[in-house]
Amino acid sequence: MREMDESLIANWNECVKPGDTVYHLGDFCLGNDPLRVFRRLNGNKHLCLGNHDKPKTVAKAPFAWIKDTYLLKIGKEIRIWLSHYAHRRWPHSHHGAIHLYGHSHSRLPDYGRSTDVGVDAWNYKPVHLDTILKMMEKRERTDHH
Repeated sequence: MREMDESLIANWNECVKPGDTVYHLGDFCLGNDPLRVFRRLNGNKHLCLGNHDKPKTVAKAPFAWIKDTYLLKIGKEIRIWLSHYAHRRWPHSHHGAIHLYGHSHSRLPDYGRSTDVGVDAWNYKPVHLDTILKMMEKRERTDHH
C-alpha cells in the first residue's frame, strides 16, 4: 500500500505544479491520514466527496472546498459538471456541458460528453483540462431536455 501511495503522489506532482488548480473527484487517500498525504501534493485542491470519503476525516485537510457536486464555469462557454459518480443527465448537458466523474474505475463506457477521469482510467495520473477539452471537441452533446 505504501509503495502504491508513493507512486500516486509522484505521478500527481509530476503533472500538477504548485499553483495549479485541481478538482479531485472523490475517494481521496483511502485508509490514510488525509493531512499527511494532502501536504505532499502540489496544487490548490478541491474535493467532490466520494463514497469512501468520510466528511470528518477529509475535513482535516485544508481543501479550498469540499462539496458533493460542482458546476465549474470557465468563461461564458464552458460548463463542466464535477461529481464522484457518473450521471446520465447533468446541468446544461443538452447545451454541450461536459461531465467528469471518478468512482467507476474505467468500467463504464463514456456517454456523450461525459467521461471517467479517475486515475486508473488515465495511467494513474491526473488528467489536464486541455486534454479533456480537446477530447470533448469531437463528441456530440447529449440530446435530452
